[in-house]
Order: sequence, then structure tokens, then C-alpha cells
Amino acid sequence: MPEPLILHPSDTVAILTEKGVAPAGHKVARAPIPKGARVVKYGQTIGYATEDIAEGAHVHSHNCAFGEHSRDYHPGQGLDAARAALDARRGPALSFQGYRRADGSVGTRNFLALVATVNCSATVIRRAAEELRMESALRDYPNVDGVVAFAHGTGCGMADQGPGFAALERVLAGHAGHPNVGAALFVGLGCEVMQIARMKRDLGEAARFHGLTIQDTGGTRKTIDAIKARVRGMLPALNDAKRETAPASALRIGLQCGGSDGFSGITANPALGIASDILAAQGASPVLSETPEIYGAERLLLDRAASPEVAAKLIERIRWWEEYTAKNGASLDNNPSPGNKAGGLTTILEKSLGAVAKGGNAPLEAVLDYAEPIRTPGLNFMDTPGYDPVSATGQIAGGAQIIVFTTGRGSAFGSKPAPTIKLATNDRLAHAMPDDMDLNCGDVLSAGVPLETKAREIVDLILSTASGRPTKSEDLGLGDNEFVPWQIGATV
Repeated sequence: MPEPLILHPSDTVAILTEKGVAPAGHKVARAPIPKGARVVKYGQTIGYATEDIAEGAHVHSHNCAFGEHSRDYHPGQGLDAARAALDARRGPALSFQGYRRADGSVGTRNFLALVATVNCSATVIRRAAEELRMESALRDYPNVDGVVAFAHGTGCGMADQGPGFAALERVLAGHAGHPNVGAALFVGLGCEVMQIARMKRDLGEAARFHGLTIQDTGGTRKTIDAIKARVRGMLPALNDAKRETAPASALRIGLQCGGSDGFSGITANPALGIASDILAAQGASPVLSETPEIYGAERLLLDRAASPEVAAKLIERIRWWEEYTAKNGASLDNNPSPGNKAGGLTTILEKSLGAVAKGGNAPLEAVLDYAEPIRTPGLNFMDTPGYDPVSATGQIAGGAQIIVFTTGRGSAFGSKPAPTIKLATNDRLAHAMPDDMDLNCGDVLSAGVPLETKAREIVDLILSTASGRPTKSEDLGLGDNEFVPWQIGATV
């Protein structure tokens, strides 16, 4: 059996690359670890021994537990080094073939969006989209990627102001005005909290949309027919869009991980981190998210915060999540999930150290609220839950035209209007789910492929996807049910 993998000289555990005393991806003790001692991986504390652990023994949930992590923050102490490293990544200009929009953004897809303002109008937009599909309405419009229905479970029974209302409004407007959406139609019931007229007043020209309500149109069937008629009227102009060369700096890339395993922080995540740095050096905006999944590793981002204000906002968001989970009788260590643990991840501290690697080593230029527009070049962080559909919905609403999603256990995830690229962290998964995985990163371990080489493969895949190459999730038709806005606050 190959020797276990040692990630840092100070680590007290090593990683099995093949099944031994535990499954591949799990940890074994490099030397005896006494009860109460720190368990160290990546050179960082990931937990504490709950009993004496013998050399070579399996280290996991049965003998290692979550505990206090360092709060000795030094915001910006690594900023100069991060800027120097990013400068070293600057190279020849990269480009893709995209759809230029009137507001200056560039799309990677060309959708027509039907957006429900409330759960009450979810059925009519879904029914209209399905009937248009069955009627082959797009047959004569090859430049239109589809009619997509963004239906959700809220929009009423909520406060008409505050963070929950503002987040939903940003999500709806962000999808209607998304670079990958050439035209949009809002559909409401008429009496809901999330009023179309108020959105138009609040957003002004922020979203390109038309609107109608079921109550004013005359009921369900008449609304479905009205939606279909509006869509048919929009399609000719939408089809006139043509791809043209655009710089990579126009890209906003959502960085995601789900179904993570013990190899995520060793193969796919650090490779994606290097790819993120390469694109950030081009002026693109990679967007890390999932605040509960950087918990314990936030210091690595704070060290390279571009300003005291950026650092302060990230710290404030961490504190908010601690209070939010405690208030609801939960703990941030409820994450990792059972699947994560089966894959070898023991505590949130361990998971976060691997997850944050997706953001590379570039300066942290901005910290965004959920679904806030992405406007700053370079690495951004968006405050979102760790639940992948909710997190990706926020990134897309912010303007991400592509999602790159690493997975070790396997994830059947896709998204619209922004396509999702899925990266497998290990060979087993790549072979088991070939119809879902766009690229295997397992060969970083199995074949010794350098992370830099794998990162270049990821960049090439991002650019080709941005230029129209379909992803595996698009081929499978995924993305209609992964639009899940974050419901913040009371349902009343």
C-alpha cells in the first residue's frame, strides 16, 4: 500500500490514498496523540483528540472533535505577498466568445427568463415554459438557449423590509437582469408582498423586465397563455444576439464545493484556487462563498484582505453566523454532513481549510452581501449559507456567468442561467459518475499531474464553457430546480 500522504511537516495526521485501516481519504496518526492534544492537518488545528490515539490509528469522529480555533487575526499582514504573487500570474490576455449586453456585461448563455415574484405564480411560469418546450417554440431560434422558469417558495408571508426582503429582491432582479439573460418577464399573483410595481420603483433600470399578474390577467389559464404570447413576441429579438470576442476580465465565476471528501482540499480545490488566481490576474472576479464553510479558516482570507473595511465586514459576517446558528439551536460544526464524514472529513475546521483553497492566494478585494452585484475585479467573498443551491443562487444573482463546483462524493448539481462545471476530486468518482463530471482532478494524486497543469486545464475549460461548450449538467437538463433563494427571517 502507498505511504500515507503528509501535507505539512507539522501535521500529526497523514492521509490514506488507498483503503487501509480506514477508507481512502481518511486520516491516520503519524505518532501517538494524547487525549486533549491538537490534531493538525495542513499545518493547522482541525480538532482535538477525545481519547489517546495510537500511532497509525484511524483519526476521525470517534476520537477527534471540534474545538476552539485561533481568533488571532492580523488583517492584511499577507497582502503585499498576495499582490506580488498575483502580479507574477499576469500573462497574455485571455478571451472567450460571449454575448455583449447593453449594460456592458457579457453573457455566456442567452436565455429568456420567467421570474415568479411569489410562490403563487410558480405554477403558471413552469407550465408556460413546459408548454413552449412541448410546442417546439424555440425551433426557429438557434441562438436562444432556452426559456427558464425561476420559481421559488416565498415572496409573501414575509416582512416588507429588512434583510430577507432585500435579499429576495436582489435575487429576482439579479436573475432577470443577468448577463446570461437576454429578456425577462416577471409574473406575480397581484396581492403579494413582493410587488412588481415596487420592484420597478426600487430597481429602476437595474433589471430588464416586463411584468404581469394573474389577478389582472384573468386567472391561471389566461396567464399561461399570456406568458406564452409574450415569450413568442420576445424570441425574434433575442435570437438576434451573436457571440463575439470578450476579455476574460468580463467573467464572474462562482466557486462552489459540495459532497466534499478527504481529497477535496488536496486535488480539485487547490487546483481551482490556482485557476482562480490566473483569472483574477486577468481582471476577472472569482467569487468564494459559503460562510459556514470557511469557519475556522477565515484567518487565511483576513491575512490578505485588501482593506480594513473588507476585513471588518468578513469578521462581522462570521460573528453573525455564530449568533444565528446558536439562536436556532445549531452549531457551525453541524457541518460537515454525514457524506462529508464518510469521505474522511471530521470537523468544520478541517472542511473549511480545504474549502477555502478554492479561493487561491489572491488579495481579498471585496466581501458581498447575499446576491449583491459583483463589481470588484479580483477575489470576492459572498456571504451565503453552505447549502449549495442557496449559495449558487446568490452567486448567480450577483452576476456570476459560470459556476465551478468541486465534489468528492459526487453531486448531481446544475444551474441556470449560469452553467455549472463539475470537478471530481478523485478517480473513483470520475469513473463512477462520468456523465456528471466535466473534469477529473484525481490524477493529481494517482498520476502525479502538477496542480499548475490541472489549473490550466480548468482555465481552458472555463473559457470554452463561457464560449458555448455545453457542460455535463446542461446535457442532463439540470438547473430548473436549483434556483433556491435564501429565506432570511420569519415566515408570518
